[in-house]
Amino acid sequence: MSEGNGSMGSDFILVGFTDQYTFQMLSFLFFSAVYIFTIVGNLGMIVLIRIDTRLHTPIYFFLSHLSLLDICYSSTIVPKTLVNFLAGRKTISFAGCTTQLFFFAACATTESYLLAAMAYDRYVAVCKLLLYTVVMCQNVCERLLAGAYVIGVMSSAIHTVSIFHLPFCHSHKINHFFCDGPPLLTLACSDTNFNERLLFAVVGFNILITTAVILASYLSVLTTVLSIHTTGGRCKAFSTYASHLATVTLFYRSSLFMYSCPSSSHSLDQDKVVSVLYSVTIPMLNPLIYSMRNKEVKDALRRTRSRLHSSWCQWNQVVQSQQIQYR
Repeated sequence: MSEGNGSMGSDFILVGFTDQYTFQMLSFLFFSAVYIFTIVGNLGMIVLIRIDTRLHTPIYFFLSHLSLLDICYSSTIVPKTLVNFLAGRKTISFAGCTTQLFFFAACATTESYLLAAMAYDRYVAVCKLLLYTVVMCQNVCERLLAGAYVIGVMSSAIHTVSIFHLPFCHSHKINHFFCDGPPLLTLACSDTNFNERLLFAVVGFNILITTAVILASYLSVLTTVLSIHTTGGRCKAFSTYASHLATVTLFYRSSLFMYSCPSSSHSLDQDKVVSVLYSVTIPMLNPLIYSMRNKEVKDALRRTRSRLHSSWCQWNQVVQSQQIQYR
């Protein structure tokens, strides 16, 4: 593609990680395995929450949508990346790049507000236990969820429009493996100070609000847990939010590195490595964290496995009895 003024019909070239064939094949295998585990793990979590009535509670209502967001999050980036690993020319259309950035930013922002809603739920569950069913009723949960999606879409729209109204006339080679904001801004041939400030303001506001809610919730929970005199009571209370704390830590550490640090403080090559963590690896780890560190989920898995085994045995007996009748 020739260098010139960007247009709706132009293509971008995704530089990716390297042009070495062996490394690209290894990366293809790694991304493929992670993506399969992401889809299977998060779909499994959604189905488990759906079929087990004991998990029909606010925290698992939010968790099912977290799994849905992780699927969308990963599917926005990984399939195109897998194609590019095998393609000779790693291109993405202007419309495709715009769409990828929009859905990526929308999923990331929505997930941050969803994690804040889950932290608030854990605060009510531990600190306001007697009022839990009243405070976290279905109507409140649905409003919190709807608010997260609305803010995610609005923030993403601002994010996307502020970048793609710029002219891209220096180069169309994106030093990344997908269309992300910082590497796209480096391609613009006009002054990007306003766009960078706007991006920092929107992302900073979202991170500030969600982090404040999460920290306030956890500090309240920690204070309540430390006031419990029995060791068993402390362990039970801590287990209600330990998994969520691990998920929040993974998500925010990488996000803060990408969008809170000045662009001069780290290279785009570093950005690519961190992007693999929060856009590819974390969506796979979330269901593992909740299934391994959450007693209720592990119990639900055992109940589901037991029901499936019982159903299989009954079906097998029916088949055997029919075979005996035919003989």
